[in-house]
Amino acid sequence: MGKIRVPRMKIILITAFVCSLTAIAAAQPVDLSRLNSSQAGKRVVEYFNTFNTGDEEKLRAFFLENIAPQALKERPVEPRLEFHRQLRTDVRKVEIKKIVSVRADEIVVLVQSVNGQWVSYGFAIDPTTTKFLGFKIEQAEAPSEKQSEFAGYAIPTTIPETTAAADKLFGDLTRADAFSGVVMIAKEGKPIFSNAYGLANIETKTPANVNTRFNIGSINKDFTVVAIGQLIRHGKLAWDDKLIKVLPDYLNKEAAEKITIGQLVTMRSGIGDFVNDEFWSMDRSKLRDLKDFFKLFATKPLLFEPGTSRRYSNGGYVVLGMIIEKLSGMNYYDYVRENVFKPAGMNDTDSYYMEKLPPNTAFGYTVHHQNTPGRGRNNTILSARGSSAGGGYSTASDLLKFVAALRSRKLEMPDDNGFFREKFGGIGTAGGSEGVNALLEVDERSGYTVIVLSNIDPPSAEKPGMKLMEWLKNIKQ
Repeated sequence: MGKIRVPRMKIILITAFVCSLTAIAAAQPVDLSRLNSSQAGKRVVEYFNTFNTGDEEKLRAFFLENIAPQALKERPVEPRLEFHRQLRTDVRKVEIKKIVSVRADEIVVLVQSVNGQWVSYGFAIDPTTTKFLGFKIEQAEAPSEKQSEFAGYAIPTTIPETTAAADKLFGDLTRADAFSGVVMIAKEGKPIFSNAYGLANIETKTPANVNTRFNIGSINKDFTVVAIGQLIRHGKLAWDDKLIKVLPDYLNKEAAEKITIGQLVTMRSGIGDFVNDEFWSMDRSKLRDLKDFFKLFATKPLLFEPGTSRRYSNGGYVVLGMIIEKLSGMNYYDYVRENVFKPAGMNDTDSYYMEKLPPNTAFGYTVHHQNTPGRGRNNTILSARGSSAGGGYSTASDLLKFVAALRSRKLEMPDDNGFFREKFGGIGTAGGSEGVNALLEVDERSGYTVIVLSNIDPPSAEKPGMKLMEWLKNIKQ
């Protein structure tokens, strides 16, 4: 049900964009003189040279020498090595393909792995010592040789220019039938721009408004992770607990004896997806509770040995929801309502039955799985209700409250040896499915938050939303 991007707090999930290899992969080597002209840039080049050796002791020495002491005090070398150990399993070796930006406080480059994945690396720099304060590592889309579809928009340099450009951008997309939804920009947690575009319901011609609820897809996974973290802090669960300990009746006992809670959260369990051919061929109106999803994946063989790789897994997050139910004694939906939404003040967030959507809730529209031309069909083709993997509903205001609760530590992600702490810079997560696309981006360094919710197919929210964040991050304060 969409994407989750590997953590950035990113409070944060590496929410993952796994991108296809394109012809540009064979581009000529990048001129590194722009990096080698500064001490911080030289550290970036040395980081990749060290990472590519696969020698953990060399990487340890590099971290000790090149990460600022205050950053090492906050997060020591060992959890950093654990994160990079996992990262190397995924990407093996990488090569710099594009130098995105070089500033005194931040350097961003785009790299490609030997297996074709594109990854964005951001290095937070201490301008005084030129040492690293943190890393932001996300899988990214391959660069395009074609002119950007947003190239016609002048790059804004002030907040008023940016909000005007945002209104024009999303207005143009709406008129082109490429967007329908809500856009919010906040600075230091306070909205500075909020607007709605298009229709929440095509059949009744009901326009969307800034308080309309939208399906947020896999952003729901963040709520599940917070709930797991609460159980860990309450001593009911441990990051390294085996699944069999919590769910002894799990249908694939052999798998349950190997999989850990941490592997489920970080999508390294080997459990596959439930959005498969069986899902599309079944009567999805019967998918009304977590247990209803189990038969779509629980008895199938693992995709890989737990811990040896990472693969996007909606199934794994359904299992996490079942764990929450087992240990809390509550229905998953009731648990997150009481322990996540309520403490954060998220009064308009929940997982509703498709046939019982409350007033001021957007219907999703998709061009997929239909036999007739036109704007798209209503996405009642999805399950009758969302799950712990995604498919709940929220508003832009509620998601901003979620960010505030994470910042204030009213809500927290689990302490997991670094998976949710390797990033600097904020939160980044997204969700997408048929008739659903949502983006939540927070850049702590600039203080900006971008929330884009859409009721049409991806990348209607993500692509322009990321462009908007790019504009905001380049504004001179």
